[in-house]
Amino acid sequence: MVQKLDTLIETPSQTAGPYVHIGAIPSFAGNPGIYPEDLGLRAIEDGAQGDIITITGAVIDGTGWALRDAMIESWQADAAGKFPGQDGADPQVNGFCRFAADKDSGEFTLRTVKPGKTPMRGGGFQAPHIALWIVARGINIGLQTRIYFDDEDNSTDPLLKRIEQRPRAETLIAKKTGEGQYRFDIRLQGDNETVFLDM
Repeated sequence: MVQKLDTLIETPSQTAGPYVHIGAIPSFAGNPGIYPEDLGLRAIEDGAQGDIITITGAVIDGTGWALRDAMIESWQADAAGKFPGQDGADPQVNGFCRFAADKDSGEFTLRTVKPGKTPMRGGGFQAPHIALWIVARGINIGLQTRIYFDDEDNSTDPLLKRIEQRPRAETLIAKKTGEGQYRFDIRLQGDNETVFLDM
């Protein structure tokens, strides 16, 4: 018998709370041994081709406070613009990484390879970028955004070109702070709120 669906109501949204760390990165949460190592522990393995970079930043709330319980997942191409599973993709680039903000400072660090530009189906390329998914206490639905780089040509990237309020596109650009070093802060609201994507 098929149940009628007109009497069911949507379950209320819940924030990520502390349990997301326990389930997704148990060793970081102080529960080692559940898995041999936390899934997505590294974006790259030794021997990855291309420029190795480190991106640091924080997830900042509307009061200017860095969230110390944020968890972030990243997804990216290798230095040649190929994703894992594609022909010729660098086997030392995992493409996926899961990491958390420092419990004391709220700073996060992503060590990875700088991605190459990625081809699009109809021709042309997307500028080098890293996709992010962010969760933390107080965020009801995971937020999606991207990191682009200020030392790359981003002028023809189709996503950046679609942002109508041009100054806001700058919120997606990581700033180079040294050789192989970038800074990218994610602002949840207020001045310079990061552009979030519905993908």
